[in-house]
Amino acid sequence: MRNMMLKKQKLRHNRSMRVRKRLHGSSIRPRLCVVKSNKHIQVHLIDDESGMTLGSTATFSKEFRSTEYNRKNKTSARKLGERIAEIAKEKNVKEVVFDRGPFKYHGILAELADAARAGGLQF
Repeated sequence: MRNMMLKKQKLRHNRSMRVRKRLHGSSIRPRLCVVKSNKHIQVHLIDDESGMTLGSTATFSKEFRSTEYNRKNKTSARKLGERIAEIAKEKNVKEVVFDRGPFKYHGILAELADAARAGGLQF
């Protein structure tokens, strides 16, 4: 049982590194990193040159905690995409590098990306 779990973790790590080895964020064009768990979604704007997070939001953050957007679904992903686009505008960021990690670009991730594009981000 433990061996299977370790194998799955290794496969997941390899998938994420295969995607991330080509991506690098800067202060002009930060990395838009998306993390999904079983219950929540997190979105971060990361400057890899200085090692800083420029902005982030999640379904468990204070502004979404007591609303209907506090779970992992497409409507929450759309709202997070709109919010991260607002945060990027506040930081004068227009272009980002989309980092999907080990997750496939469909469903929730596609909804989040489309909402971020509609909010003014280019990637």
